[in-house]
Amino acid sequence: MSFHIPVPRERSGIELDEFLCLLFPLLDKGFLRHQVRDGRVLVDGVAAVPSQHLSTDQVISIDIDEASAPDPPAAPSVALEVLHEDDEVLVIDKPAGLAVEPERWERGAACLSGALGRLAMQRSSIAVGSRVQPTAGLRFRPRLVHRIDKDTTGVVLVAKSLSAERRLRAAFEAGTVHKAYLALVEGEHPLAEGETEMIDLAIGPDRRKSGRMQVDERGGRSARTRIGVEQRFRGFTLLRCEPLTGRTHQIRVHLAARGFPLVVDPLYGRRRSFSLSEIKRGYRPKRGRPETPLISRLTLHALELCFPGPDGSECSVRAEPPADLRRALKQLAKVRPPRR
Repeated sequence: MSFHIPVPRERSGIELDEFLCLLFPLLDKGFLRHQVRDGRVLVDGVAAVPSQHLSTDQVISIDIDEASAPDPPAAPSVALEVLHEDDEVLVIDKPAGLAVEPERWERGAACLSGALGRLAMQRSSIAVGSRVQPTAGLRFRPRLVHRIDKDTTGVVLVAKSLSAERRLRAAFEAGTVHKAYLALVEGEHPLAEGETEMIDLAIGPDRRKSGRMQVDERGGRSARTRIGVEQRFRGFTLLRCEPLTGRTHQIRVHLAARGFPLVVDPLYGRRRSFSLSEIKRGYRPKRGRPETPLISRLTLHALELCFPGPDGSECSVRAEPPADLRRALKQLAKVRPPRR
């Protein structure tokens, strides 16, 4: 089935692939670009390129290959918590267990990009229908500007336009976006109150294990993380970590390399979960009931994000630690208070 859609005045100047993304929110940009290059999308009857800028009242003729259209990213059942929103950005509080993008081995699992797509459709009053049926058009298309691990919670920055995405990516490159994480680690860190330490260790892939990173001073990429102590316990420390670069698993690798791995980190630490029985002498769960862990995911939380607004002013957004991390910290303070 073919469709012929005139370009409205408010979309004048937009690039063709961006215009198609607004019309077809259930199709990814890469697929739509392929449709243009294959000659299935014409502008005023003429073959076009994805980056072509459109003018008011030009007619876009579209004949999408439905059989090859990929499934859209799945959305979780729980709605996203929006911490901040303006004309250019959304800041989301990502829950644990939600990958940012579809995972290679679980393409059908819910992810943040799927949730953002659903949110944009709801804001635009677009009902879910055929993937290849054009809609009235999204008000905005969410664009993830950075990523955090599936089992890390906290702030994620999302651009609402191409210009905002480009501006924020440039800000990341220039080092004018600042991130702070809370990391609950094993061991009592020796840093004094108010002091910070810079971990400056290059990071590269661990060729012995797929998906794992390691300190690699010869072939790795420069990576720097500033750390300070937030709270002390006997045998454990809550650290504030500020990554000054954005390498994969940077905080996890740096802390493990310094001898302070996350309390829960099956890749770089020694636990998959953390339970009260590990820290409270004589604790026994109720008879006939298995013990519920205090926390059973990475003990890492993206706490704060500061980024420049379009007028140059700084916007700061904070995500309070979620219930599982608060629970672990509360029990540690109770049964493992710091040494006097």
